[in-house]
Amino acid sequence: MKRILHTVAFTLCMVGTVASADEVREVTVSFAAGTTGTTLSDTIIGYDSVLYSVGAEAGQTMSVRMDASNLATYFNVYEPGRGPGDEALVVGQFTDPPNAWTGTLGLSGEYTISVYMMRSAARRNEQSNFTMDISVTGATGAVVQGDFADGLAGGPDFFAVAVAGGGSLNLRSAPSTGASTVARLSNGQNVRNLGCRMAEGRRWCNVATLADPGDVGWAAGDFLVEGTGAAVQLPATVPNSGAGGERVSFAPGTSGAELTGTLAPGDSRRYLIGANNGQNLYVRVAPQGPPISYQIFNPDGSFLVDQMTSNREYRGQLWQSGDHVIEVINRTNASANYNIIIGID
Repeated sequence: MKRILHTVAFTLCMVGTVASADEVREVTVSFAAGTTGTTLSDTIIGYDSVLYSVGAEAGQTMSVRMDASNLATYFNVYEPGRGPGDEALVVGQFTDPPNAWTGTLGLSGEYTISVYMMRSAARRNEQSNFTMDISVTGATGAVVQGDFADGLAGGPDFFAVAVAGGGSLNLRSAPSTGASTVARLSNGQNVRNLGCRMAEGRRWCNVATLADPGDVGWAAGDFLVEGTGAAVQLPATVPNSGAGGERVSFAPGTSGAELTGTLAPGDSRRYLIGANNGQNLYVRVAPQGPPISYQIFNPDGSFLVDQMTSNREYRGQLWQSGDHVIEVINRTNASANYNIIIGID
């Protein structure tokens, strides 16, 4: 079975992108700043499945509830380090009622929620439209230090920033995408590990830059790997979200659009999309070559999503109303042709 990053976005019936059969799509879930949960909407056909990754700490409470148009649709929950083919922590088919579960977590790390259809329905290539409510509540523990770069209870003495396409990573004042930006960390930059924790469905690490004087803040653990401790100079300024860009509009009766573009090396393009607090935003950037980067700004200019690689799609709930800015960035050494899918629901 082919494992790819792909999606069918928020009933984008006007978009010509159609998922092929037998796809396993991987989606990293994060919560809006200051919230403890989110609602996702998606579609699977036949043997397709979706793997949602949600970060949480031991002792916290996770709740998952799914409503599907096809009654043969179920979810399984897997503990950190496990997935389809391993023993599941929760099998939605056998919960009471089905596809509704709340439980206390025994481990810290990334939990996987798999959504799929039973074989009888999959063989008939049936379709299922579903919504899923995911929440993680309860106090987090103390900031944890240890020996592994990819876990919560772990981390070497130093991390290195690893952002595809040569991008940068926001260093924030608190473990939240809504927190103010302290500095921008360059790709490959080494920082001191002060410990990690889970917040808003993802791993955050408290780090300190190696300059004198340096900066201390929180960085998303998705973009940190084991480092060496060699100092790298920080950029002098933090870019502003600014204004301007291409206004995105949807065809009547639809909830999304697909656009194409070309960027020269080092160039970027911004897309403006009006949306309201509480709505869900979906973004997928698909270059016709090496990965490029994108970032999303709130109407007030703060970051909704730190700069990340086009290998990862974004799906999350908005907490501001107004024009959101999606900036696509080409940090490669060649021109980049790409498609971008944007959906609001």
